[in-house]
Amino acid sequence: MSTTPRLPHRWSRRTRRLAVLALAVVVLVSALTQLPAWSLADLRAFDYLSTVDDPRPPVDGPVVVAIDEPSLAEINAQWPWPRELHGRLVESLRKAGATAIGLDIIFAEPSNPASDAAFAATLGPDVVLAGDESVIVTPQAEQLLRTTPLPAFTAAGAVTGIASITLGGDGVFRDLPRYEDGFARALARIAGKPAVSPEGKLLQSFGPARSYPTVSYYQALDPENMLPKDTFKGRVVIVGLSLQNAPVINSGGADAFATPYTVHTGRLVAGAEIQATILDNLTAGAAITRAGTPLAIAAVALAALVSAAIVRRATRWQTAVLGILASAMLGLLSFALIREARLFVSPIGPTIALLLVAAGQTALDYAEERRRRRAIVRAFSQYLSPALVERLARDPSQLKLGGERRTLSILFCDVRGFTTIAETMKDDPEQLTTLINRLLTPLSDIVLKHGGTIDKYIGDCVMAFWNAPLDDGDHARHAVAAALDMLDVMATLNAKLQAEAAASGGTHHALRIGIGINTGECVVGNMGSSRRFDYSVLGDAVNLASRLEGASKAYGVPLLIGESTAQLTATDFAVLELDRITVKGRTGAAPVFTAVRSLPEEAKALHALFVEAKYAGRLAADDRAFDALVEIAPALAPYYATVRSGHAAGGA
Repeated sequence: MSTTPRLPHRWSRRTRRLAVLALAVVVLVSALTQLPAWSLADLRAFDYLSTVDDPRPPVDGPVVVAIDEPSLAEINAQWPWPRELHGRLVESLRKAGATAIGLDIIFAEPSNPASDAAFAATLGPDVVLAGDESVIVTPQAEQLLRTTPLPAFTAAGAVTGIASITLGGDGVFRDLPRYEDGFARALARIAGKPAVSPEGKLLQSFGPARSYPTVSYYQALDPENMLPKDTFKGRVVIVGLSLQNAPVINSGGADAFATPYTVHTGRLVAGAEIQATILDNLTAGAAITRAGTPLAIAAVALAALVSAAIVRRATRWQTAVLGILASAMLGLLSFALIREARLFVSPIGPTIALLLVAAGQTALDYAEERRRRRAIVRAFSQYLSPALVERLARDPSQLKLGGERRTLSILFCDVRGFTTIAETMKDDPEQLTTLINRLLTPLSDIVLKHGGTIDKYIGDCVMAFWNAPLDDGDHARHAVAAALDMLDVMATLNAKLQAEAAASGGTHHALRIGIGINTGECVVGNMGSSRRFDYSVLGDAVNLASRLEGASKAYGVPLLIGESTAQLTATDFAVLELDRITVKGRTGAAPVFTAVRSLPEEAKALHALFVEAKYAGRLAADDRAFDALVEIAPALAPYYATVRSGHAAGGA
């Protein structure tokens, strides 16, 4: 026998919607990451993450010889200093064991011939002289201008190194220079240190200004007497302007620039230190690779998936906590990649994606909750009191749709003699409709006031029940209390109708109602077709409540209640047994009761004796018990009159 292959499990509607949301967020954020403003935000995140643990230069990194305030004071010569002085410095550093000497000073123009010649005589292949490259923009064209040292200096063996750097859109230096003949790369070659390609590399900044070992220019002229032994031995030395008091961003400064570390100090770093930092980035493996677009998009997609997993089942207050923790983890992961893999993957795009997915799903859930709440309010506002509707809307889990078994108290209320009234008003249907509305409105209000659910209106009949859809531990008491209030309101309504009829010269039709209440197990839920359904109840207890309402007329009382209802309300009202009847569809006689708000204990005891005598067949039409009970319990006078008339006719 062949079997039909089972289809794979389909995604739920929520999962499909969440997948679409996550995909839309990935596309949106990936597109936004290509904007210049977003790139600047990413780079600012890089500034913080790459410096948060206060990294320091490698121990064997370059030494900076600073042209600083003490040197200007000690040398006591007008700047620019004579070039033979720089020649003396080169000889001093070479003698002290420096492996490579970089002069971050541009010697592009001739000075005193003798001074230039003396300087050239000290130069050799271990010296790098700074050059500069800039772009001159005019309305007509862009011109690349390169400034290099005098040919006499390079002819003497010195190497040219372009010391230009490119600042980001926010004025911060982060991207390593890509010049093949860059200043730091030239120093690395001379020192015999292999350098990585600067392509796509970001600068790892090492602390604030003066983080590198720095000595004053005048000290370097005489290191044997002014500096510790072997200060320059085996080291790369970079000479340049480096003020002791690093200038702040707002004031700017000569040959000083903002680096990633500036976000912590607000101060600029001297050009000589920046060249030292570039050298260490290229040779010590400190440079950080910036993630390309594919990897950045993959990170965004992964964050969106994580967020989707967080909110896949539901969104609640824990979602915010998990979202915050996940965002913090993204920042920690980005930091870990910088430190362990020398790779920068910005956490901003993934964090925005994570939050957008979570916020988007939360918004969708909120909208869905609002829609569900409105649906519940619409569905039950006609049946429940506003307070109960609001309670149900706040917690829909209290509503179990589709049918469930519950013990309910069911009430049927019908107008006595309505057919006769309708016949007399057949020529005025509008008045008849108005009359019915005026009757059903206060009756319905009473049901809702006592926490009942209006099941339906059947012409002039109202059907209601208690203990569904919301739990009601006192459902029987509330049902009986509602019935008694219904009977009370009829007197007020009839008085108004009589006064209106007298004022208009019309005919007053006195309205009377009969009520039946029964308590028992029922099935309650949405019932009907797929196109139209009602929240209703089914069960034998419902049928008995309807039959009790119909039987109330025969007993001369407006209210009949079943045995279960009587047992549950005996301590709250005066509940009196009236008879035992056989109901269609049931085997055996069932006792029926009525209820009034209160009755003297003497009347209750006398009524119990009366019913016992009735069951035993000891009553007669002229029995004095009838008169005594009418006097002590006038509310039941119609019942006693009905029983007396039955005995007078020979009934049991």
